[in-house]
Amino acid sequence: MKRTLALLATCATALGLMTLAGPQAVAATGCKVDYTVTSQWQGGFQAGVKVTNLGDPVSGWTLKWTWPDGGQKVTQGWNGTWSQSGSTVSATNVDWNRALATGGSADLGFTGTFTGSNPKPAAFTLNGVACTGTVGGDTPTDPGTPGNPGTGTPVGVNGQLKVCGVNLCNQYNRPIQLRGMSTHGIQWFSKCYNSASLDALATDWKADLLRIAMYVQEQGYETDPAGFTSRVNSYVDMAEARGMYALIDFHTLTPGDPNYNIDRAKTFFASVAARNAAKKNVIYEIANEPNGVSWTAIKSYAEQVIPVIRAADPDAVVIVGTRGWSSLGVSDGSSEAEVVNNPVNASNIMYAFHFYAASHKDNYRATVSRAAAKLPLFVTEFGTVSATGGGSLDRSSTTAWLDLLDQLKISYANWTYSDANESSAAFKPGTCDGGDYSSSGVLTESGALVKSRISTADTFPTS
Repeated sequence: MKRTLALLATCATALGLMTLAGPQAVAATGCKVDYTVTSQWQGGFQAGVKVTNLGDPVSGWTLKWTWPDGGQKVTQGWNGTWSQSGSTVSATNVDWNRALATGGSADLGFTGTFTGSNPKPAAFTLNGVACTGTVGGDTPTDPGTPGNPGTGTPVGVNGQLKVCGVNLCNQYNRPIQLRGMSTHGIQWFSKCYNSASLDALATDWKADLLRIAMYVQEQGYETDPAGFTSRVNSYVDMAEARGMYALIDFHTLTPGDPNYNIDRAKTFFASVAARNAAKKNVIYEIANEPNGVSWTAIKSYAEQVIPVIRAADPDAVVIVGTRGWSSLGVSDGSSEAEVVNNPVNASNIMYAFHFYAASHKDNYRATVSRAAAKLPLFVTEFGTVSATGGGSLDRSSTTAWLDLLDQLKISYANWTYSDANESSAAFKPGTCDGGDYSSSGVLTESGALVKSRISTADTFPTS
């Protein structure tokens, strides 16, 4: 909703095939690498590389390997700065994953070409030290790896989602509810989104989805379209590897008219939809919180952007923001009737609703109760505090909201899985500088309440 954010330093994103200055420290003992070919086609492939530091903490690192034959070439990489000389590949950290604590990991990925066979690398080094831990996952059929998440995970159970009537339904055409967390702006809090934090989100929080909040303005996408697109794709892969759904949020907030960014939206969604079309875990949210703009203008925007997604990815669910900071118009003195009477002309779509529990109470809950009988709703963002993201947790209103969403099987993502210095954050300030995202000691009051709700067992129907 209407948040006020402190100005934070941006995280530089260095992507592409170029070299950087060398690392500042050396791994003392060793490392482990998990290498997974996530997809392969005639003459090309995509792979994920997870490197885990088993030695002393490092601040700056380079991962290297040599192909067993000379027929493989890296064409594009993300989450690192990539180069290749002959058959030797180097991937150097970018600013936001520079530090690797003991036991810390970094997830990298790339696309490449090959001739002949496509064997996995025989050996890896981290800052010149051999990675003697297990090197695994050389095919896309490893259980729990990208492309084939474990059968007990949310994606493994539910598969490709769709809208049926007013519900979000799974591959068995049964209504389901997804529960998860939203990132903060990835331009500010990228250090909070790594292997350890997403492992905790999937296994300890037992979340079903990760909402990836990619701001368009406010030092976001418009400053580096290619870099932010690559970063979003990497988070999609990390969610997929853990069996979670990824909600790609085109986080428009200021200015509030999404048509201001329509050309950027078409470029961005054409790219991510083409790249992720084969995945079952991707949901697209095309406009975060329209404000100061009519429903007619929002509808026009949606009817231009959705076909761009559908051209590449005809099956994924698309979520449309609503008037008044995605309040179905209530925050502007209107109601859900404007959407019910003039819906977006597209199929397999849902409508976003946002609330902040201390600011939005009975009249907002009444709107959702009425609207849910006529419109497919998805609460893509909510907070336990006021609409500014601050103030005290409102436990009773939050509980009333979550009980209502559970009753109506409306999916939700909480703002925010971060250590921002605001009471809406799940973690205490400084948490993301370490590696603990699970213990009660790192949780804020809001984080503890939301985790207690998300981590209860899912009841996904399969027949």
